[in-house]
Amino acid sequence: MTNAVNTSLQGDIFLIEINNPPVNAASAAVREGVIDAIRQFAAEDKAKAAVLYGAGRTFVAGADIREFGKLPAGPMLPEVVQIVEDSEKPVVCIIHGTALGGGLELALGSHVRVALKGSKVGLPEVAIGVMPGASGTQRLPRLIGFEAAAEIIATGRQVSAKEALQLGIVDAIEDMDDPKAAGIAAARRVIDQNLPVRRLSKMDEKVQAHKGDTAFFDAIRADVKKKARGQIAPVRAIDALENAANMPFDEGMTAEREIFMELMNSDQSKALRHAFFAEREVAKVPELANGTPKEIKQAGVIGGGTMGSGITLSMLFAGIPVTMVERDEESAARGKANVLKVLDDGIKKGRYDEAYRDNLMNTLYKVTTDFEALGDCDIIIEAAFEMLEVKQDLFRTLDKVARKDAILASNTSYLDINKIASVTSRPENVLGLHFFSPAHIMKLLEVVVADKTSADAVATGFALAKKLKKIGVRAGVCDGFIGNRILEVYMKAAAFMVEEGTSPYAIDKAVVGFGYPMGPHQMGDLAGLDIGLMSRKRRIAEGYKGRYAFEYLDWLGEKGDLGQKTGRGCYDYSADPRKGAENPEFLAAIEQIRKEKGIPQKGELSSDEIMRRYMAAMINEGAKVVEEGIALRPLDVDIVMLSGYGSPRWRGGPMHYADTIGLDKVLADLNEFAKEDPVFWKPAKLIEDLVAKGENFSSLNG
Repeated sequence: MTNAVNTSLQGDIFLIEINNPPVNAASAAVREGVIDAIRQFAAEDKAKAAVLYGAGRTFVAGADIREFGKLPAGPMLPEVVQIVEDSEKPVVCIIHGTALGGGLELALGSHVRVALKGSKVGLPEVAIGVMPGASGTQRLPRLIGFEAAAEIIATGRQVSAKEALQLGIVDAIEDMDDPKAAGIAAARRVIDQNLPVRRLSKMDEKVQAHKGDTAFFDAIRADVKKKARGQIAPVRAIDALENAANMPFDEGMTAEREIFMELMNSDQSKALRHAFFAEREVAKVPELANGTPKEIKQAGVIGGGTMGSGITLSMLFAGIPVTMVERDEESAARGKANVLKVLDDGIKKGRYDEAYRDNLMNTLYKVTTDFEALGDCDIIIEAAFEMLEVKQDLFRTLDKVARKDAILASNTSYLDINKIASVTSRPENVLGLHFFSPAHIMKLLEVVVADKTSADAVATGFALAKKLKKIGVRAGVCDGFIGNRILEVYMKAAAFMVEEGTSPYAIDKAVVGFGYPMGPHQMGDLAGLDIGLMSRKRRIAEGYKGRYAFEYLDWLGEKGDLGQKTGRGCYDYSADPRKGAENPEFLAAIEQIRKEKGIPQKGELSSDEIMRRYMAAMINEGAKVVEEGIALRPLDVDIVMLSGYGSPRWRGGPMHYADTIGLDKVLADLNEFAKEDPVFWKPAKLIEDLVAKGENFSSLNG
């Protein structure tokens, strides 16, 4: 018997414990162990029912993703699930923690399913570009019907125990903490009541009701395709569900496995798996080997605007007490109102109740104009106006009022952390913590390491990211760090295309078609065009070099048309405050600027040509960021762009995308574009070197 699965007999109840920490993944050892256990159960005459449960904090949280893409080892999960279901004697599955993916499929093979309070179930395989491959598309609709099964599978969401009971996924919820004890109690009921063995593979009533109903599945498929936004796995999952209606169970299982393998070998699945593992690798930074994170018992935030209130909310939601400081009483009241508005919106959306809001506002949060109130804070995050002089003045003040061991952080988007740290007596305790708006929602946190930032300060930044449930990415100091530096370059590429005859709306349409949630001009309108204008003015004052093509956006900014917040920007929001429509005045201004500058016109580029340039610019700058050590690895660039800039996850991020299409092709594109502009399109040396060696970015990820 493998150590991953342990068995014992308690009276007439046979116990099967899965013990494969930390999350009891359904590895080859677990699969082999479960089959062994079921055979033992069958051979044990005293045993009248079996209890299948997980040791530790969860049942089976899914398949072992490390096995994906490798040669199959041991029995496959569909075989294991079928062997469990074929048991002549009842198998009771106890779900605690989570039963996800293969874990839920294993539970569906059991004859009785009992959930403990607080547990969750789900089939999240679409998150890694596949679909359930061990009967999820065949057994689940037989249990709860196609509509509910399609929604759960296509979204990959986790279902609470309460909802699972309502849907019929589980038969009961047990008010116990110990899965073993709950299993024994449930098995006892099954034995005493002589409950029949129920096999889902034999339950055809719900699926046969839609046999041959093409219109029914086409409607579900169309809805899923719209929401999937280019991802193929959710749509193919509906194909597998339709097979459940039209094929006998065994044939449906064969077809499910074929689709699963097709998806697993797809570029999308490889990209999503890259993203999955990269999110875990990105936290491996050199400073964590020696740095000791500071415990954050009290935080301070300077500024109550959009970013300051968002950072404050992130802290409050994580249970960290926050003191917010503003420059005057009016600003302090406005900052408090910003925090309260988001909390009130959460109540309206049913995320929590008034008592939760009141506890945060009255117990964990206070706002003041007195900087001395920051004296007890373990970390202070400045989110003030994006001007170096303003931030330096604040850090001089913080240096006087903050404890000597306090971590001082700036939320700057572009500015030099070294210059900010230089005005303090403790540069080793200064770092950048670049949150992304809205800060209480966005997952990315760039941890910016200055020349003198200590390992302890870096470790504290990463520990804070984890506590706030954000993805921390280490960045070096340069203008814009990782994300905004790359953003500036692909925005330049877009601006060049606009100057040369392509509509900004065509660019946005192409970028959205590629898989982004919005195009660069839509994004500018959402963020506020004044932010980019202010940054460009600063760069010009500092001696901006190279081709400048942002006059058309400067025209909007100087005019006061700053995007959604003013009702007009690149788009006109007078009729639709969120989506907007084309702005004819903006197009006329672009045409006039083209004439005044005498820019040779190429005409409107196709979507494919737009994306060739857009992605080449992004990839090339990403390579330079890695080459200069601003990002540790290509995967760090990918995670920044995925988590903070809307890069389609199913493409894996720009660096992985470059590997997918071929780094040699990217280099060829750069060399072609360099004939037009040898400065902007000059290929990164890293790309040239990798192509010369026949390697790609993945070789640098470790």
